[in-house]
Amino acid sequence: MKFFSGIWLSLLLAGCPALAAENGHPVSMWQIEGASNSIYLLGSIHMLREQDHPIPSVIYAAYREAEALIMELDMDDIDPVADQALATELGLIQDGRTLHDLMGPERYAEAESLAAELQIPLRLLDQSEPWYAAVNVEIMMLMRIGFNPMHGIEFHLSELAKRDHKEIFGLETTRQQLEFLDNLSLASQREMLIQTLSDSMGLAQVMDDMIDAWRYGDIEFLEKNLLADMQEFAELYEAIVVNRNRNWVEKIQELLSEKDDYLIVVGALHLVGEQGVPYLLSQRGFDVIQLHQPAE
Repeated sequence: MKFFSGIWLSLLLAGCPALAAENGHPVSMWQIEGASNSIYLLGSIHMLREQDHPIPSVIYAAYREAEALIMELDMDDIDPVADQALATELGLIQDGRTLHDLMGPERYAEAESLAAELQIPLRLLDQSEPWYAAVNVEIMMLMRIGFNPMHGIEFHLSELAKRDHKEIFGLETTRQQLEFLDNLSLASQREMLIQTLSDSMGLAQVMDDMIDAWRYGDIEFLEKNLLADMQEFAELYEAIVVNRNRNWVEKIQELLSEKDDYLIVVGALHLVGEQGVPYLLSQRGFDVIQLHQPAE
């Protein structure tokens, strides 16, 4: 899966010197003003390397302002045993067929050839549905070059929230997230696996470029290199990005009528383009401002 996010104009946050600076650079985070509160919307990279820390200090400033964190999943309520059982239920083939059967001879041969170049023994995923094989390949390749969810934005911020006794809420459940993928057509799942294997070539340089773009709020790069790629796969884009963004906008609009401030953390791809959460909120009349990292 792709990670990133961002959107349109790079504007300074007026009236809040703790979070804005004239000579700083933009970051992949926005502020949305409600009647009596603020919501900070941060694009996340779910897996990072230790060397990618520290993250921009403006993120910590938003964290301190927020009374609670909201993430795609409720990170302090995750049950690894239950989640693994759920992944087995939805991700493994239950009717005796194999990945080869679901891919078909031609697409499986293509996947096998790509996997061999990456030194991935595809046979180890023979009981996986294509979408689940794709997820495992991506995680495997990222961890091979030093990426780890323990260094990701969500884990890092959730650990701070636990320390500071801040509440964490989730926009979705693990089952919902896995079902978005499990409900894809077989044709889309096949393409997802092939594309994941293909994208894994030269992954280290790609990730370096994407992390730089995320850190410096380079929205144009993120849109051209993430959003455009995802939009080529219409069913996947609709299910994974568009529908979820629309659901989240409804929830965020409700939060904007409250008094507490929130820091919302979602995969950065969800904040890109005209179907991105910031743009959708701006279309509803909310003041949405991209934040800047203060000059050092």
